[in-house]
Amino acid sequence: MAAENEKKSSAVSDMGAWAMNVISSVGIIMANKQLMSSSGFSFSFATTLTGFHFALTALVGFVSNATGLSASRHVPMWELIRFSIVANVSIAAMNFSLMLNSVGFYQISKLSMIPVVCVMEWILHSKRYSREVKVSVVVVVVGVGICTVTDVKVNAKGFVCACVAIFSSSLQQILIGSLQKKYSIGSFELLSKTAPIQAVSLLVVGPFVDYLLSGKFILNYNMSSGCFVFILLSCALAVFCNISQYLCIGRFSAVSFQVIGHMKTVCILTLGWLLFDSAMTFKNVSGMFVAIVGMVIYSWAMELEKQSNLAAKAMNSVKHSLTEEEFQLLKEGVETTQSRDVELGGGYTKA
Repeated sequence: MAAENEKKSSAVSDMGAWAMNVISSVGIIMANKQLMSSSGFSFSFATTLTGFHFALTALVGFVSNATGLSASRHVPMWELIRFSIVANVSIAAMNFSLMLNSVGFYQISKLSMIPVVCVMEWILHSKRYSREVKVSVVVVVVGVGICTVTDVKVNAKGFVCACVAIFSSSLQQILIGSLQKKYSIGSFELLSKTAPIQAVSLLVVGPFVDYLLSGKFILNYNMSSGCFVFILLSCALAVFCNISQYLCIGRFSAVSFQVIGHMKTVCILTLGWLLFDSAMTFKNVSGMFVAIVGMVIYSWAMELEKQSNLAAKAMNSVKHSLTEEEFQLLKEGVETTQSRDVELGGGYTKA
């Protein structure tokens, strides 16, 4: 009964982690759209804004550790710096890729992260995937591709930036999971250690990266009270987004995070249609339907894989326990035989 309650609690926690990630990710995109669009506040400093995000996340982590709400385990500084470099390269490369390439090619590069993560996990962790999982990944990629990819234009610089973005983003997500397992550290603990390093580096380098991207320097921007409120909203949502990302990858895997994470794309397209009068064509609707079918298949395939792993562990456990039982019975049988021999021998002598 206790095991069943624990299983239900774990399932609720998993759903909560995914819900937090989807809601916060969609919310932050909606807030940033208002913040950065020409019809909004024209705050076109994406890299610096990400630095603000990690600064608030680092502050939340510091307060949590100081008040004893969360513990702090040791992780070597070189591991944290290596991870922060990979994560920051990912952010900058994604921004440059979006600037240099068409939106269609940018979406293709994001979709290609799923097979790249699969290959990298196979190389780094010898992880293998079932046929059902592979089929579901293909279905999700095709579905999201149908509803998001339009014009596909690319140049040499944009292609290099896209490749760097794909590799660094995939490696970052794999590192999140591997660092949590390697040092037995929670998702929020790891985030509270990496966020300060990312915040400082992005706030130092970010304004110059944004200048290369937009031709504008943040110090020349005329800040309004409305823009400040949306920056605070974006930062608050980013805290939940960062926490839930680390939480989801720690609980599941980088591949699962990528696949189920494309539910955010479906939500963003739907909300864009509802809130911003974005066009919703038959192509969009059909692509979203295919993507949702792929996500359902992926969930089913992962559940099959999970049950198969549990069955294999149970079989090994039963086999091991039977072996021990047989050994114990054999041991008892030998001892009984020896004791009878002694008794028989003793009776013969006595007689």
